[in-house]
Amino acid sequence: MALNCGIVGLTNIGKTTIFNCVSKTKAEASNFAFSATKSNIGMADVPDARLYEIDRLIKSARVVPATVDLVDLPGLAKGASHGEGVGNKFLADVQKTSALIHVVRCFDDPELPHVEGSVDPVRDKEIVDLELQVRDLDLVERKIQRYEKLMKVGDKDAKAAVDFLNRLKDRLENFSNARDMEMTEKEEEMYVRDMFLLTIKPVIYVCNVDDASAVTGNAYSERLREAVKNEKTEVIVIAGRLESEIAELDNEDDRQLFLQDAGLEEPGVNRLIRSAYKVLNLQSFFTAGPKEVRAWTIKQGMTAPQAAGVIHSDLERGFIRAEVMTYHDFIQHKTEHAVKEAGKFRLEGKNYIVQEGDILHVRFNV
Repeated sequence: MALNCGIVGLTNIGKTTIFNCVSKTKAEASNFAFSATKSNIGMADVPDARLYEIDRLIKSARVVPATVDLVDLPGLAKGASHGEGVGNKFLADVQKTSALIHVVRCFDDPELPHVEGSVDPVRDKEIVDLELQVRDLDLVERKIQRYEKLMKVGDKDAKAAVDFLNRLKDRLENFSNARDMEMTEKEEEMYVRDMFLLTIKPVIYVCNVDDASAVTGNAYSERLREAVKNEKTEVIVIAGRLESEIAELDNEDDRQLFLQDAGLEEPGVNRLIRSAYKVLNLQSFFTAGPKEVRAWTIKQGMTAPQAAGVIHSDLERGFIRAEVMTYHDFIQHKTEHAVKEAGKFRLEGKNYIVQEGDILHVRFNV
């Protein structure tokens, strides 16, 4: 299971630079507005030091981290919901993503003109929000019309749907996002999920700052942080240009020296990927053996057979049991045998809910 995060924002704010910091696939960045007419697709490894701690004890042939799929969407322009720039294509691509990484420009650069004439991250955020809200409003209004027709023919459930959708419409008309509206799981499933709303997707804000602001941020990033303080979100500060230079270094020691010189303990993009994991309610479990140590991505709350199915469908179909030890127990006791001797090794059945950091060995028969 791969993450699917869309990187959104206005044109000329550093989206593609951030994408190139994270992704194994590089895209061309440009100083010209609307130079990109299609989305860039990339994949990045999810940073997880636990994999290498496990490998240090097992000494496998290879280490395989979990991955994140990224979509660098073309820069948005005011009026995208009405087809401006690459508006319709952009919004269709947003609809396919699971979460949004919203990049805002928080740096001055006279050689890179801002499409709106000045640097203002709060205004830029509101422009993008408005375009997504307008698109969602159209979808909601169409659905209201369908339910109103059902009301006229006596559908007893249609009135509840219309009442709910009108509340949602009112929020969108007042420049609020669907994700900020209180709704039950049943309401979301019955009335919202099939619309694939853009503003219901979880969002992480990335403040793209200048090199000098890489550690503490700046006045621009503080303004954005203040503006979204009541949203259920995270704000991450990344110096895109600096981190793109670090990402281009082949030697890990050189990268660490570069980070230390910048006052950073790790690349900001590592924090970004972990935040994406969190916002999508994902977690990792591990498999470990002589051939490989691997991290697997699952939704929180998945059972052992469902987790086994992420490895291979045959493992879910023929699931018998899972042999389980926690990462911490394995690191503490250093071998599987020692974990068993300590009474920390467990056999779990089909109802077991896999926990973050579990090390699994699946027994199955097909």
